[in-house]
Amino acid sequence: MYQPKKAYFYGTGRRKSSVARVHLFPEGTGKITINDRDIDDYFGLETLKLIVRQPLEATKTTAGYDIVTTVVGGGVTGQAG
Repeated sequence: MYQPKKAYFYGTGRRKSSVARVHLFPEGTGKITINDRDIDDYFGLETLKLIVRQPLEATKTTAGYDIVTTVVGGGVTGQAG
């Protein structure tokens, strides 16, 4: 049976025609990676970055997780949501 190198939480999110597959790695540094790119490289607008970080800031776990996401479909606003 396959054993992952690090434990993680997995979730799928959908908005409009966008689909995101999210892996949350606990005990992380707060790094967010979207489609193999840093969040600052993927989303140019600060408002889109704020939308992505909003759930972590609401739960005060911004620096507690590393996030690796694969997003397909839709536009950048739908992908951020």
